[in-house]
Amino acid sequence: MFLNTVLSVYVPTRTFVAHQVKQFAKRTEGASAIEYALIVAMVAIVIIAVSPGIQASVKAMFESIKAGLDARPA
Repeated sequence: MFLNTVLSVYVPTRTFVAHQVKQFAKRTEGASAIEYALIVAMVAIVIIAVSPGIQASVKAMFESIKAGLDARPA
């Protein structure tokens, strides 16, 4: 008796979940958002990887400007 009750709940639930998983797999609306998130993550990684070089060049540029302003006659 208990086994029949469990099976009578399990089988429809299993069928419902399997159907929902198949429907979810067919949907593609969210794929664009995921792809954009991956692109943003990759761009952020590139910016982080390149930033030490950029920091050094920006610092050198401002030091050059400062040196030029300090050397300017009054």
